Amino acid sequence: MDAVRAGAEDIHLHPKNADGADTMAPRHVEAALTAVRAAVPGVPVGVTTGAWTAPSAEQRVADIRAWTVLPGHASVNWHEDGAASVADALVAKGIGIEAGIFTGTDALDRFLGWPQAHRTLRVLAEVTDTDPRTAPQAAVGLLEALNAATDLPILLHGEDAAAWDILAMAASRRLDTRVGLEDVLYLPDGSPASSNAVLIRAARLILEHTRSDKDVR
Repeated sequence: MDAVRAGAEDIHLHPKNADGADTMAPRHVEAALTAVRAAVPGVPVGVTTGAWTAPSAEQRVADIRAWTVLPGHASVNWHEDGAASVADALVAKGIGIEAGIFTGTDALDRFLGWPQAHRTLRVLAEVTDTDPRTAPQAAVGLLEALNAATDLPILLHGEDAAAWDILAMAASRRLDTRVGLEDVLYLPDGSPASSNAVLIRAARLILEHTRSDKDVR
């Protein structure tokens, strides 16, 4: 709720099991979605389908097919084994897909080879290089490849030490972006972030400043 009040317009979450591990098990997905929607009704909510949430792609597909409370969208990491099967299961349930395309992988080629790629909600351009000196170059390369291959909306984000530089790049290019404790634990000034809401407020300041500067020019 605090993150939405701070300016978050969409929520990406990782449902947890009793041990605190990420899971796609139906009862935990249902509990997480129900709780979040009760707290912030009307805000889009998506979940992860990352390979670490289950022992196999077959299990992830089975979990999706068993969901009775559905997210509005779900991220699919296209460098992971079974990505197409997971995406097919999401489409069959009417769930929007965020296509996770990581730098340094063959994810884009694999995604473009999926017959239903055109049905994707947006592309998550995920810059895994955490060095602020080189991550922007990796981001540019990924964006160029994406722009040459698809006209789908793009959400650009980075992680750890490069997260804020990539967020500023997204702002300067008028791309969607995201920030949260999954991606970075520190504020732009290097101080620890106490919550997602604190990160969102910092991000909003960067977005507003960067975009207003561009409008003036």
